[in-house]
Amino acid sequence: MREILSSPLFGITLSIVAFKVGLSINEKVKHPLANPLIIALIIIVATLKLFGIPHEYFEAGSSIILLFLAPVTAVLALTVYRQRAVLLSTFFPIVLGTLAGSAAAIGSVVLLSRLMGLHEAVTASLIPKSVTTPVAIALAEQMGGISALTIASTIISGLAGNLFAPLLIKLFAVKDPVAQGVAIGCASHALGTSKAMEIGQAQGAMSSISISLSAIWTVLLVPLFF
Repeated sequence: MREILSSPLFGITLSIVAFKVGLSINEKVKHPLANPLIIALIIIVATLKLFGIPHEYFEAGSSIILLFLAPVTAVLALTVYRQRAVLLSTFFPIVLGTLAGSAAAIGSVVLLSRLMGLHEAVTASLIPKSVTTPVAIALAEQMGGISALTIASTIISGLAGNLFAPLLIKLFAVKDPVAQGVAIGCASHALGTSKAMEIGQAQGAMSSISISLSAIWTVLLVPLFF
């Protein structure tokens, strides 16, 4: 049994089954809180805890799945290419929008962290929470942050965007698809972009562009705030 659990196939199989269950529940319940990603996380954590399975066993397979993150992100370029006319016509609003979003994301973390008296290492870990994970980890490490905390905050930001983006769009009556995509991508990176692509092709393309621009702005702005 130990050999089976320590095999990379265990982590891969558990991840696929958990996400499939999450999709099935989401299709039946049809409620924003029944998010497949959240359900999959709960199932995986519960399985590891219930059966006392070491995290290292699961990580052996999940790390293989993680290798597909970069290729999947690159595939988003196809959506951007299909929406190139929209991109060219709204290039400067997108650039300025991502600048404002990145500044707001960094500034809010710094302000709240100081008000709550958090340690600088914690603040450094939370600052890049809205950009894609590889960039966030690199920035956090340069500032003396904690990688594990950065990963956790990045996942939470992405899940929040994936979960609440449609609700916030309706709440604030944001009707422009470009504005919708920029907001989602700037605040919740790839996880939010997956929801943007469900909303529409234009939203998905603009969200994909915003991921890259937000990462650039974050790298440039961090020294000004921290």
